Amino acid sequence: MLRNILNKIFSAYVRLRYGKMHWSLRYYYRDTYYCIAVQAKYLLRDYIFKPKYKVTSFDGEFAPELQFALPFAYWHHKNGTLKKTESSKFTRELYFFSPAHEEKYDTRRPEGNYNFEMPRILYSQDYDMNKWAQVPLKETYQNNVYVFDKPVLVIANRYNMEWDGPPISFFSIELLDHIISELKDRYTIIYNRPRPQNITMDNSDIYDMDEYSWLEKTHPEVILLENLWRENRAKANNFNHLQLQVYANASKFLSIHGGTATLASYFGGTNIILSKQGPEHHFGCYHKLYPKFSGAQILHAKNDDEVKQFIRNY
Repeated sequence: MLRNILNKIFSAYVRLRYGKMHWSLRYYYRDTYYCIAVQAKYLLRDYIFKPKYKVTSFDGEFAPELQFALPFAYWHHKNGTLKKTESSKFTRELYFFSPAHEEKYDTRRPEGNYNFEMPRILYSQDYDMNKWAQVPLKETYQNNVYVFDKPVLVIANRYNMEWDGPPISFFSIELLDHIISELKDRYTIIYNRPRPQNITMDNSDIYDMDEYSWLEKTHPEVILLENLWRENRAKANNFNHLQLQVYANASKFLSIHGGTATLASYFGGTNIILSKQGPEHHFGCYHKLYPKFSGAQILHAKNDDEVKQFIRNY
């Protein structure tokens, strides 16, 4: 009942202030105000009495988990109020700081993104968040195993269903050829596009680009992350753990919007993100939110030509 009342109030305010905006975007503005209101009920426990009470539970998609759920849990850890964390399979290493972590969910649900116990959900006009802390994944997982003669460059690709349609943002074989040809003399290039069996799936189908055989034939100097997984020299517990170990030793990334780009932004250095469309553009996520994850330099390319331009300039 109270939620309905608050949402009506916030909806009216957003409509008055941002009336010309498309309705599909106005909901995110309203949801931001509701997230802020929800946190008010924890004021005494979080700032005065500080019992170890907070259980964070998230079964949404990978990107919002990294954007909001993980930094929220880490804030409670630093605050001394974290009791337990719950998430999907293969996430224990993300929540390395948790006193008790349960891999409770077998799949990720889009409905799980709308978890208003988080400081924000999905997209927001305001990323100046309380109860949100930078998670030191790089410092935690740096190692002496994945060290090479040249600096490491990770190409984190994806080729998935987007908005119930075909893939839109991805590094095509033609673009990969350009990137690798330009950079292979300066960097040890590691290519990563996780297979379905290695990650916790959501509602997005993963398609096959057939680029692995092409890479092995045309650019054998490129290291495939899935080959590092077969070797597993650092004794990773799962593929996500391996990603953390390899990414922690890199400072240059090319990635695709969504969870792929979010994870790559946790490790400092420079991250060129290819995102051709999406609400992230309207809300300025790549300029306002993504640099917060580690202080990384984030470069948002809206098309293949901009990817090439950023590679030349940065």
